[in-house]
Amino acid sequence: MKLKNKPHVKGTRHLFNNPLLERLTRTHISVPLALFSVISAGLLVYGFQHGHINTISAPLLFISGVLLFTLIEYIMHRFLFHLEPKTEKQEKFAYTVHGVHHDYPKDKDRLAMPPPLSLLLTVVFFGIFYLIMDNYVFGFLPGVLMGYAAYLGVHYMVHAFKPPKNFFKILWVHHGIHHYKDPEHAFGVSSPFWDVIFRTMPKH
Repeated sequence: MKLKNKPHVKGTRHLFNNPLLERLTRTHISVPLALFSVISAGLLVYGFQHGHINTISAPLLFISGVLLFTLIEYIMHRFLFHLEPKTEKQEKFAYTVHGVHHDYPKDKDRLAMPPPLSLLLTVVFFGIFYLIMDNYVFGFLPGVLMGYAAYLGVHYMVHAFKPPKNFFKILWVHHGIHHYKDPEHAFGVSSPFWDVIFRTMPKH
């Protein structure tokens, strides 16, 4: 996806004529943050209570889950959200999924995945990780989910507030370059780590 037009500094855009579908594309940032914090805490508590994880395995599994999410975030942003469409349907899909965000980066209601979809993906990931690691999923999946929550927090901060005067300014500038100068680089949002590894750091 190349930067075709200058992003709008304010405003929004309707994606669907159906009011229900349109409403489902919007969510307040507090909803997914609270939702996934509660789910993560519930999984950890259940895992500890039933002896599936302990004070040694839980932190290791949790950190591993966070790291995996940062990689998923990078891969999806680079290879799915910025896939160049070849047909009209692909172009519409690409715009609905991510293009509208580049057109209206300050639209606060579209800075997070709609909760129904993210909950469905949570169930899918739980099933996949359970098949791979059995009951260790109760320590691992919370890390993935809180990695997503951290990503949402950083993403919202970048688009909703002015540059902070602390460490987070690095992330603010990094994602700002992706939106306003170079959409072919700086795909990491919660961390530039994978941009460094895969050599997609901004050139300017």
